[in-house]
Amino acid sequence: MSVSIWVVDDDRSIRWVLEKALGQEGYAVTCFEDADEALNTLEQGGQEPEVLISDVRMPGTDGLRMLKILQRKNPDLPVIIMTAHSDLDSAVASYQGGAFEYLPKPFDVDEAVALVRRAIKHREESRGDFPEPIEEAPTEIIGEAPAMQEVFRAIGRLSHSNVTVLINGQSGTGKELVARALHRHSLRREKNFVALNMAAIPKDLIESELFGHEKGAFTGANNQRVGRFEQANGGTLFLDEIGDMPLEAQTRLLRVLQESEFYRVGGTTPIHVDVRIIAATHQDLEKLVKDGDFREDLFHRLNVIRIHIPRMAERREDIPRLANYFLQRAGSELGVEPKILHKDTEKYLAAQAWPGNVRQLENTCRWLTVMASGREVLVDDLPPELKETGPAKGADISGDWLKSLRNWADRALSQGERNILEQAVPGFERTMIEVALQHTGGRKRDAAALLGWGRNTLTRKIKELDMESQLQGNDED
Repeated sequence: MSVSIWVVDDDRSIRWVLEKALGQEGYAVTCFEDADEALNTLEQGGQEPEVLISDVRMPGTDGLRMLKILQRKNPDLPVIIMTAHSDLDSAVASYQGGAFEYLPKPFDVDEAVALVRRAIKHREESRGDFPEPIEEAPTEIIGEAPAMQEVFRAIGRLSHSNVTVLINGQSGTGKELVARALHRHSLRREKNFVALNMAAIPKDLIESELFGHEKGAFTGANNQRVGRFEQANGGTLFLDEIGDMPLEAQTRLLRVLQESEFYRVGGTTPIHVDVRIIAATHQDLEKLVKDGDFREDLFHRLNVIRIHIPRMAERREDIPRLANYFLQRAGSELGVEPKILHKDTEKYLAAQAWPGNVRQLENTCRWLTVMASGREVLVDDLPPELKETGPAKGADISGDWLKSLRNWADRALSQGERNILEQAVPGFERTMIEVALQHTGGRKRDAAALLGWGRNTLTRKIKELDMESQLQGNDED
């Protein structure tokens, strides 16, 4: 049975165009000249359409008024509002009234047909029983990828230590989350965690921020001010973007780390503090030291224990879980039902480059919570910038490799080659081993688990494939 689509518009040409275009797609199209005629048909028990497309300005009941009536009587019916008066008020009124989508005139016919397809899909979703998303238990950091497990191990090992920690990783990877986790699982958890972003403070105010100042120390210092070191006394001071700290401030910071005391700006009395320092940066501090922009002695003071936070590209297996967590949180914050990712959408997201890392993924999930039409998020619902970029290099997880393999086998056999499995199987296993070891940072035990092998099987395969010399110096357990 054909899917029923209703078109309500007093413009005969619009009705004709949509009827022809949708009819060619196999839909059963019924047209009405005004809203009252369509509403009367529904009242008389006529078959309800799967999707209704309506103009806004028509004689009698207008489109927005009809939308309001339909929302009350047929809340599951997707309504697409069209208007030649493409102003802000019309758009806002349409969405606030419950419209599935807003289509300004003149419109592209193919775009209109695609929109109807989405609306039909949305209707099907609303009738289906979606499994409720599994709610993540409250936790500080989500991550099952081997690279994140290494971060968790470091936090665990440091839980009874006061040692200084340097966290490095790209912007948006969650460096402050790791710093907070280090504090929360330390012996200092009952004291303050104080965070300060070096890149966000004017250079002439950094020393005052860190160490405080006395009244009258400089113009505008009308009162005594307690600095971040004093605020964090007994606890943890997190210095984010430490690479942006000016050299003068670096000198004073080094002295505090060495002596555990400092003077407020304009002060004469030394102040003793017991503070654990956790620093973070997205920059290459070794290069800054080499270029003379960061003190080498301070670098060694900070670089006692280093934790590397992986990029999203290094933890793709975490992306679906992270995305669903952010969708749950966004739904809760905005007071709406949380969105659910279609399996194809999960795969697509996991294949993206994510240059903005976790922060970009979180913002994308907020966008989807507001902008995606249906409960289930399809690939077509994703922001334009994600659909334009396509999968990241080396991240094709769509199954196209099987097609490539088929083409290779066909070409090899056509050229008269024989025993092609002797070439294909070792090449396949070698590639899988290399990628698994890359994901685990060279740890063979973890790589074997990713491959579904035992540790001894992986060791034997590496020997059989003559990969030992290639992996020399990268033999971590």
